[in-house]
Amino acid sequence: MTMGTTSDRDQALVGDALPAEARMKAVVQRRYGPPEVLEYTDVGRPVAGDGDVLVGVRAASVHPGDYFVMTGVPQIVRLAFGLRRPRCPIPGRDVAGVVEAVGAAVTDLQPGDEVFGWSTAGTLAQYACVPADQLVRKPDRLTMEQAATVPTSGITALQALRDIAHVQPGHTVLVTGASGGVGTFAAHVIDYTRRDFTEAGRRYDVIFDNVEAQPLQAVRSALAPTGTLIPNSGRGGRRIGPLGRIVKARARSLATRQTLKPFLSVQKHQDLRTLTGWLEAGELTPVIDRTYRLSAAADALRYVGAGHTRGKVVITV
Repeated sequence: MTMGTTSDRDQALVGDALPAEARMKAVVQRRYGPPEVLEYTDVGRPVAGDGDVLVGVRAASVHPGDYFVMTGVPQIVRLAFGLRRPRCPIPGRDVAGVVEAVGAAVTDLQPGDEVFGWSTAGTLAQYACVPADQLVRKPDRLTMEQAATVPTSGITALQALRDIAHVQPGHTVLVTGASGGVGTFAAHVIDYTRRDFTEAGRRYDVIFDNVEAQPLQAVRSALAPTGTLIPNSGRGGRRIGPLGRIVKARARSLATRQTLKPFLSVQKHQDLRTLTGWLEAGELTPVIDRTYRLSAAADALRYVGAGHTRGKVVITV
């Protein structure tokens, strides 16, 4: 991605020195910490490189991964996002908006197109610079807010159930945390606060565990003898997050036919197109819990961090 002669970090620091037409409002994070570290301020507006699209952001969603990156906890996330402070000063990944400009090598999108997708350069801003192959056209039947909920959570649910669990007709599947961002794309809701699935006596071919609130052994007791467990909360120890639990489970799996398959979803353009087809056909409907203005992004992430969302949390611009 090309940002003119300004680096990602510089972009967030030189806003006051730029003329008004080269600025934008954005949420900026200069260090790891609680939501209070987020600043709503002026920064430099990004410039699209040859293969990029400049998107006028209308909506962006946030999820637990954004909260982990903001806090830098578990600390293992800093290996990917910056050891001492976030490498990208603008948080956010998912985006929906209107194409403002395209790079010279972009041929399938043009100014005025309504699009959605993801960007590693930060989306909690008035504008985001996005590689063209990370965007698709927004279905007419979706609002901008609905479209912004799809990329990260929708792709995660799709890859977990299709590629990792290989769910087939006739399989019984349990999704914990089904009211959260990923869960709403994967299943209907079961209220885990009223019903302990580990004590129900039923066994499942696949358990997609987005909460990981139960001891591992209890969860495995609800798994079929040859079933697959996919842990996906990202939570765990302060330093290494869920890795300790994963290693322990891997070791225990050596003595059984049950399979533990933790995974990291990979954003893929074709998977976003697959989801778009279902959205256009009305076979998939995004669920939105709350919306916040860009200036209240800290409140949105504080709410996500509390861990009780019922659908996606969306920030409008």
